[in-house]
Amino acid sequence: MIILDDLRVEMVAYRKEMTELADVLNIKAAHEELAELNKKAAEEGFWDDLENSQKVLQQTKALEKKIEKYNQLNNSLEDLITLIELSIEEDDESSIDEIKSEAASFKSKLEEEKLSTLLTGEYDNANAILTFHAGAGGTEAQDWAEMLYRMYNHWAERHDYKVTLLDYLDGDDAGMKSASILIEGDNAYGYLKSESGVHRLVRISPFDSSGRRHTSFAALEVMPEIDESIEVDIRPEDLQVDAFRASGAGGQHINKTSSAIRITHLPTGIVVSCQTQRSQHQNRDYAMKMLRSKLVEIKEREHLEKIEDIKGVQREIAWGSQIRSYVFMPYTLAKDHRTGFENGNINAVMDGDIDGFINAYLKSLSHGTLEAK
Repeated sequence: MIILDDLRVEMVAYRKEMTELADVLNIKAAHEELAELNKKAAEEGFWDDLENSQKVLQQTKALEKKIEKYNQLNNSLEDLITLIELSIEEDDESSIDEIKSEAASFKSKLEEEKLSTLLTGEYDNANAILTFHAGAGGTEAQDWAEMLYRMYNHWAERHDYKVTLLDYLDGDDAGMKSASILIEGDNAYGYLKSESGVHRLVRISPFDSSGRRHTSFAALEVMPEIDESIEVDIRPEDLQVDAFRASGAGGQHINKTSSAIRITHLPTGIVVSCQTQRSQHQNRDYAMKMLRSKLVEIKEREHLEKIEDIKGVQREIAWGSQIRSYVFMPYTLAKDHRTGFENGNINAVMDGDIDGFINAYLKSLSHGTLEAK
């Protein structure tokens, strides 16, 4: 029974952390704000202003989700303490394995919730737009870019996020030259912003008949999906819009008509394209969304006063130094060069197990050992 007694002491101690978490999350204030929003929704004529009513409903949904998530976590702790106390009372050790498993699950979820409180940036709760670029090196680099593309798709699946393919340009012989995806879910940008940068691969190339070791590079851009309520000054005369015939990995979603859209922002040289939607109109909408996001992200990163201060595409695609290396040979290791976090299970990493890297980055920000991107 010593094990159960120790578990009880440990879990009861977490009540203090849950109280602290409630303060950090402002759960009390969230309840009050939710009550006010529900009052607004009940007022006569609420639905007359559709734009405002949609904003109120979005705020309501976000607050309800926040409160529900905290309550579920708190309830799981109390249920666990009750189960331990019952087992002690009945002198029953048969449930120790179950209790240990639930305790581990609770601690993991609590750590995840605590990390989410670090996401306080203006766009952290936004969806994320990821754009992949193969580096120099032909087929080898293009294959690496596609491996990264699959890795982030797997990560999104693990978190029940929705992924929409926006653009995909096949490689010459294998892999891809570039691709863009939209990842939708709570705090998607807040978690993924740390992944922006150059990723380096070291392996025996499957495309080299001599079996030599190769080093390849691919770059990832991560941008927040900018809400329509945020004004972005993009002048129509600054845009060059071209329609072209879609091609690539969109399968049945790619039309073989000239429905794909490429938009060039002339003052900066930034180019965005979308070819995976069913109509030219939809492709244009997504391309404009990508352009808005790119311009805002660059403006924020460069600490500029306005969009017009962006002085050309070279400032937007500066590759900089690599953020992470993935080594397949002569040993297996994925290592982040900013935080020092590493994982020797390279196959798990390529299957989307990258939370350790993301969490290490967020913790480093909270401790002041890294500058926010």
